Amino acid sequence: MRTSRIATLAATAALVGLPLAAGPAIANAQDGGELTAELSQLNDSGASGTAWAMVDGNQVEISLETEGLLDGAPHAQHIHIGGQNMCPANDQEGNGFEGALQTSDGADEYGAIAVSLTKEPGMTGAEHGLDVDNFPAEASYTYSRTIEVSEEVAQQIAAGDGVVVVHGVDHDGSGKYDGDTKSDLDPALPSEATDPAACGELNAAQMSMPHGGVETGGTSKPGIEYPTALAFGTLALGLGGLGLFAARRRATK
Repeated sequence: MRTSRIATLAATAALVGLPLAAGPAIANAQDGGELTAELSQLNDSGASGTAWAMVDGNQVEISLETEGLLDGAPHAQHIHIGGQNMCPANDQEGNGFEGALQTSDGADEYGAIAVSLTKEPGMTGAEHGLDVDNFPAEASYTYSRTIEVSEEVAQQIAAGDGVVVVHGVDHDGSGKYDGDTKSDLDPALPSEATDPAACGELNAAQMSMPHGGVETGGTSKPGIEYPTALAFGTLALGLGGLGLFAARRRATK
């Protein structure tokens, strides 16, 4: 009877240990986890890039790497919040360039400007969304800044409700922002200056377990997570096997 109890307990331990060892770990952005986004072109701009963010209280650390933009022209860049928290399809018309989108065309999908990703010392509120003197003006650039936002905006970004949008498209290939069509954000600017060029949704990075390890998205390095759980699982499996073996020997005597 005592051997049977040991076998039962060991087998139970093995079953409990398995989920601890094999269960994937998911980064929680609201507890300081990472958010990442792949920036894809809009308006056939040729632009692409990546974005990375981390929320700590009401501080948002964000980095962008972009390429394929118009060189020598400012590129307004923002975190948009609202709408459907997604990037629009590139099939809308209405601003004088066939197939082109203006910023307002995508508002239902990515929402309104919540954070302006200006360079130091530019202000970062929505009202500074066209602060052209404080936005990058290169074809390819790396941007990094820690920004203080409201508690509500921080929570929305951490929950995966933020969409990064980079603006400025040379539709006619002239090498500058021009054309008769005016911006829907500021009629003093040509539409090319504010039309969206690239977009990506900020989503919490998830950890997966390829080839026996745990690898995270973003900038984290792959490695083994929960070594105690793995060790316990291995030990429990061994105990379970020994217990069952002992029970079988007892039964055959």
